[in-house]
Amino acid sequence: MSYEPMRRRAAGMTLIELMVVMAIVAILAAIAYPSYRSHIAKTHRKAAAACLSQHAHFMERYYTTNLSYEGAEPDLGCKTESDLDRFYTFPEPEIDGRSYTVTAVPTDSQDATDPNHCGELSLDQTGDREPKNDACW
Repeated sequence: MSYEPMRRRAAGMTLIELMVVMAIVAILAAIAYPSYRSHIAKTHRKAAAACLSQHAHFMERYYTTNLSYEGAEPDLGCKTESDLDRFYTFPEPEIDGRSYTVTAVPTDSQDATDPNHCGELSLDQTGDREPKNDACW
């Protein structure tokens, strides 16, 4: 009688092992995706704040030259960089001879994903920022 070595089962994953791996991946994705969206919303908000700052710098340079904000017509390239105009709109600034206010208004998708719910950002000639929350700037 000859003894043949016992045949080993073919190596591979069972359906249960595959389902466990899929469940782990799904749990990790459920945790990571909202965090990722929150991070992206913060990035867009910071870019909008930087664009407002750029706008304010233009206005100050204009005032230095003309001694009035009246007639300033900035062309902000920052609105279209990185598709920022998809997430914020920049209405015409409120300008009179001695003051201005520049504003960035979030789109619905940006406002919904922003973890700080900052809403509209605005900056005036004195450097006063709205909202007052430092996390928004």
